[in-house]
Order: sequence, then structure tokens, then C-alpha cells
Amino acid sequence: LLGFVSLSQYSAVDSNPLSLYVMHPFWNAIVKIFPTWLAPNLITFSGFLLLVFNFFLMAYFDPDFYASAPDHQHVPNGVWIVVGLLNFMAYTLDGVDGKQARRTNSSTPLGELFDHGLDSWACVYFVVTVYSTFGRGSTGVSVFVLYLLLWVVLFSFILSHWEKYNTGILFLPWGYDISQVTISIVYIVTAFVGVEAWYAPFLFNFLYRDLFTAMIIACALTVTLPMSLYNFYK
Repeated sequence: LLGFVSLSQYSAVDSNPLSLYVMHPFWNAIVKIFPTWLAPNLITFSGFLLLVFNFFLMAYFDPDFYASAPDHQHVPNGVWIVVGLLNFMAYTLDGVDGKQARRTNSSTPLGELFDHGLDSWACVYFVVTVYSTFGRGSTGVSVFVLYLLLWVVLFSFILSHWEKYNTGILFLPWGYDISQVTISIVYIVTAFVGVEAWYAPFLFNFLYRDLFTAMIIACALTVTLPMSLYNFYK
């Protein structure tokens, strides 16, 4: 499967300035490092495995989501750096796989299904992993709210593909690139400032955990949903 099935040349539109002017040039440079015999789906699968590794790594150090709470043993700082770097590497590989497919002229519809099928699982892994930054407790997020956030992210994923199904074009949501870069930065910053830095209010009595929750919901309801409906209508 990994050797003979590759990404399809589906039509995609990416209007995110971060992706257009920063990430795509970066990915164009990175893809030249890979040999042409390397199957694009192997790149896709490798990036996905990095997310899975991050998930199990944090599950080992933070099995009950209390490690970031006050008066609990915190995750070692070095682990945050590893998780941050691997998250960015996974994001990079996800951006490079399609370029490798077009570069080697090895695109197939089944490859697209493989790529987006793994992306659907990634919606769970990266949300649950970043949850350990705040965790539970007085300064954290309840498990019920985490459950709702998982559904919000999955809703955005499904909505984007419903949009592609009806329009024939995959309009990549703005929130994806920004969220992945931000998450990677937050992991690494946490290693240097400690989880205690997230205890303090961000603005007035508005905690960082509230900012985390509000950003996910706001991106889905004020950006992804309106743009998907607009593109469908248009």
C-alpha cells in the first residue's frame, strides 16, 4: 500500500497568507530533500506516526491529565521540546506529501483517501495531546469541555470535506496552519516558562485555558462554517 498508492491531484485552494507566503515556500524547499523513489504515502504515514508517538508520550507522563495542575508532578521540560518539534515535523510532512506526489507524478484517488483518512484520526491525537498543556484542575479544562472541543475540530474537518464533495475544490481552512504552528510554539514555550505560566490570567480574569477553548470554537463558527457555506452557495 505504501509503495504503490499515492496522493491524488485533487483541486485545492489555500488562501491562508501564512501558508501561501511562509509554509509553501518552506515545503517546496523541504520536498527536494526527499529522493524521488520515496512513496508520498510513506511520508504521510510517517507524519501520522509522529502524532501517535506524541500522544503516547504524553499519555505516559500525563495519564490522567493532571500533570499540569497545581500541586502535581509536572511533565519534564525536555518532553515539551520533543513534543513541539515532532508536532511541527508531522505538520511539515503533511504539507510535503502532496508535493512529493505531484513531483513524482504518482497521484491516485486512493492515496487521497489514505491521506485524509489519517488526517481524520489526527484530529483526535493533536487535540488530546495539546490538552495536557492545561490539563484538569482549577486552572485547567474539564474533560467534558475537551470532549466538546474534539467534536468541534472533527466538525470542521467533516465540513471542509463536505464542502469539497459539493464544490469539487478543497478550500483549506485558515485555522489549520495557524493552529499547528501555534501549538508547536506553545509546547516549546512551555518547556522554558513552565506550565505555571498558564495559571496567570491572560486578560482580566480570562485565563489561557479560556483563550485556548475560545480560539477553537471561534475558528470553527466564525471562519470555517461561514466560509464553507459561502463557497457552497457560490
